[in-house]
Amino acid sequence: MKDEVEKDYVDFVTHQANSLCRTAYLLCGDWRRAEDATQEALIRLYRVWGRIQRKGAVGAYARKVVVSTTLDALRRKSSQELVGGEDYFAAEADGSDPLGLLENRLVITQALAELPPRQRACVVLRYFDELSVEETAAALDCRPGTVKSQTMRALEKLRTHPALLELSNFVGLS
Repeated sequence: MKDEVEKDYVDFVTHQANSLCRTAYLLCGDWRRAEDATQEALIRLYRVWGRIQRKGAVGAYARKVVVSTTLDALRRKSSQELVGGEDYFAAEADGSDPLGLLENRLVITQALAELPPRQRACVVLRYFDELSVEETAAALDCRPGTVKSQTMRALEKLRTHPALLELSNFVGLS
């Protein structure tokens, strides 16, 4: 029985860790911190795996733990230190990026980083993870109305962000 539970946990991690890490990255803007937050969240998930699995809410709980772990790390004073920064993406560039996708990703990531953590979380969960308002509210442990208002404020800020305006003009979105 214990082997089966551990196998289920390993299968979950194998299939969901990258998605959880991407969510953490979009929340914090740093791959190393995202990996740390994801690792911490997976450790917490393992501790309650049997109970959560019986309830059938594994995915929602895992996302909630990743979001809270990432946002907690952002609140800590030491989170002002930038470990990876823009240079982290430079290693990915091999000179064959004709559409400037790498640069676009940096612009979007930087614009997201300028949002307050709660607004950033709402945008990431709603539009990158494609969660409903209710699912986002559950992940953030708040009311759906809070998700709606925080998302609306975030989108207003993003619509007027100078770098995103330039990007939308460049790709013909304005």
